[in-house]
Amino acid sequence: MPIQDVYMKCIILLTILYRVKYNSVVAVCQLSVPHGNNIYNFSLTSPLSNYPHGVLSEDGFYKVAANGTVLWFQLCDGMVFNHDPPRCLDCQDCGGSSHCGMGCSALIANQLGGYYVCTTIGRSSNTNINLIDEKNPSMGVTVRMSSGSRLTNCSLSVSVLCDSNGLQGPNSLDKLGMCEYSTVLRHPSGCAKTISRHGRGWGWFSTLLIILLCLFAGYLVGGAVYRYFHLGIRGVHVIPNLEVWLTLPHRVQGLFRSLIRRFRRPTEGHRSSYSPVNF
Repeated sequence: MPIQDVYMKCIILLTILYRVKYNSVVAVCQLSVPHGNNIYNFSLTSPLSNYPHGVLSEDGFYKVAANGTVLWFQLCDGMVFNHDPPRCLDCQDCGGSSHCGMGCSALIANQLGGYYVCTTIGRSSNTNINLIDEKNPSMGVTVRMSSGSRLTNCSLSVSVLCDSNGLQGPNSLDKLGMCEYSTVLRHPSGCAKTISRHGRGWGWFSTLLIILLCLFAGYLVGGAVYRYFHLGIRGVHVIPNLEVWLTLPHRVQGLFRSLIRRFRRPTEGHRSSYSPVNF
């Protein structure tokens, strides 16, 4: 096989894999919620002016430490370490010893007996997104990821608060259960794009117009059925008040003409109909 064909197939395969991964990431980190007269759309991976990758850390990971515990995580994708990689034991299910942290989206290290022991607490494939406060959608969203392990039920919840000023945090780490953690992140990606629903659907005028048209159609059909079966009328005369409908265009045309004549300004001929009088 020519080497050009091999290169071309490799490029096509990598493109397909990238699109599949990108589409799955985008689908995970999107949320659309109707609330009141508005629709709140969240897209955490959409590029912003100062954040081309959205909420994704450009370092490849976020890091926070508290009380002898170290947490690494990446939102909406797997972690990538070009510097400061995790140094802890038992990292087999998250990249192994040589690529620790690069096989999951959240990894935590607890100090036990003088050593840091790793635990996978999140994967991008086990991620969902919900509102922080259903009564206040503009507050932001919570991204929850879990390890998906049968042995340990671990998870990480990251509250992405709306903050148009820029990225802040994470600065805290809370332990909610045996293997459940949470942290807070302020980011412009947590701000929803609001779409008003006033212009969508049927307004009161459109609804009234539809009702009037339905009533008119019912009148025509009911009248035609009555005239056909009870009065024995055939042909176009089965339509009730046919003469009125035939003369209706002429009546409308005459009405418009009368309105035009009423609002039209007097012409120059009318103005000069009287000759000036010299005293």
